[in-house]
Amino acid sequence: MTAHPRLDPVGLDPDELAALLHEVRDSAARLGAALDGLTDDQARGPSALDGWSRGHVITHLARSADVYRWLLALARTGTEPGPRADGATLDRALREGAGRGAAELAADLRESLRLLLAEAAAMPADRWPVLLTALAGWRHPAWFVLQRARREFETHHADLELGYGSADWPSSYVGWALDQTAATLAAAAVPVRRIEATDLGRGWSPAATGPTVSGPGHALLAWLAGRADGTALRSDAPLPAVPRWPAAPAPGWG
Repeated sequence: MTAHPRLDPVGLDPDELAALLHEVRDSAARLGAALDGLTDDQARGPSALDGWSRGHVITHLARSADVYRWLLALARTGTEPGPRADGATLDRALREGAGRGAAELAADLRESLRLLLAEAAAMPADRWPVLLTALAGWRHPAWFVLQRARREFETHHADLELGYGSADWPSSYVGWALDQTAATLAAAAVPVRRIEATDLGRGWSPAATGPTVSGPGHALLAWLAGRADGTALRSDAPLPAVPRWPAAPAPGWG
C-alpha cells in the first residue's frame, strides 16, 4: 500500500517520493489520453464548472502545469526561471486561450505536462525539501508541488465530463486528499464530527460537533471539493457548508 505523504518540512523518503512521482505521471497520462479525439464542438461545450467550457478547463490545466514547472525550476536552481505569472496574467491567458480549437488545446496541455514531468525528473534529491511560496502566499516544500499537480489533474479531469468521474479517482489520491481536507476542516472549525470512508476503512474526526458523514471515499471528496451536493452520502444531520476547496495545507509549513 502506498503511504500517504506527511506534512513534513524535511521531505519524503525515497520510496514515498518515487511512488508519488509515478502517480503524478499516471494521472498526467490519463489526462492527456482523455483528449484523444476531442472535437471542436466538445471543446466549446460546457464543463462541470459554472461558466467554463472544456476549453477553459484545458487551458487552466496547461497554465497550472506551467506554474508548477516554474516552482520546481526555482527549487532546483535557486533562481527564478523568468518572471512569475501573477493572477491577472493567468486570468488573461485563460480568457485568450479557452476559445482555441481542440487540436491546439490538446497539444498545449500535453506539452505543458511533458515539460512539468521533465522538470520533476531533473530534480536532485536534496532539492525536494526546499520551501517555496504559492501564489496565494502559503509556503510548502518542493515535493508538495507534485501533490498540488496530482490534485489539479484528478479534479479537473473529472470537471471535463469526458467519461472520467470521481469514482475513477485512484484510492491513493482519495485517501491523501481526504487527509488534507479533514485537517483543513479542523483548522477552520467546520462542524463535522466524523467523516467515514466506507470503502477505504478510514475515518477522520475534524470537530467535536456536527454530523457524522459516511460514504465511498470518492463521494466524500467530491462533496468536500464542491463537485457534488452530498446527496449520495449518509449523514445523521444536515450537512454544513464547507470552505472553498482546496485550502492551504494544515498545519502547513509556516
